[in-house]
Amino acid sequence: MNASPLTLTKKTHSCVRLERDGQSLVIDPGGFTEDDALVGADAILVTHEHPDHFDEARLRAALEADPGLRLWTLRSVAERLSTAFPGRVHTVGHGDGFAAAGFDVQVHGELHAVIHPDIPRITNIGFLVDGSVFHPGDALTVPDRPVDTLMLPVMAPWNKISEVIDYVREVKPRRAIDIHDALLTDLARPIYDTQIGSLGGTDHGRLTPGDATRL
Repeated sequence: MNASPLTLTKKTHSCVRLERDGQSLVIDPGGFTEDDALVGADAILVTHEHPDHFDEARLRAALEADPGLRLWTLRSVAERLSTAFPGRVHTVGHGDGFAAAGFDVQVHGELHAVIHPDIPRITNIGFLVDGSVFHPGDALTVPDRPVDTLMLPVMAPWNKISEVIDYVREVKPRRAIDIHDALLTDLARPIYDTQIGSLGGTDHGRLTPGDATRL
């Protein structure tokens, strides 16, 4: 693990930006995310193909604008971009490890959470960055190693708050920070804050899009 300080910036919904030593890594810049999410990015990670996590037009534009930009993702996303950007789109899956923009990344998970039994499950991977920050995408994947900071999907068509609380308890991170929260209204926020904070067993917080914290 790199000892240099790490800065995490929350963007809207499930997008986060990690920065250290002048390099930046962006995870899941989807359709709900601000237009500036990829400005100056050195690497992109995408957990799955749903449009709130994967905005194909935005990624194409970013890759065209910056020849040094690289993308790591699962096969269903990579197949839509690899032909246009040979050697710059990397396909990864559960158990893989790689370096991206100076960050060490391990891949955990294989399937999206069940939305409804009648909806076929797609693939989904989570990324553990520098052995510290875990972004699970749209799944409640539990890595096989300790997690310091868990990016916590708090509100989605595929989860409920009891599952979110039990997920925090199972992962046992030092802190949990909300993601997948664009559908959660300000009116309901205090309910989620109170219940996850009091029952999850760890420090729970949230960042307003654009806010940053040192990890």
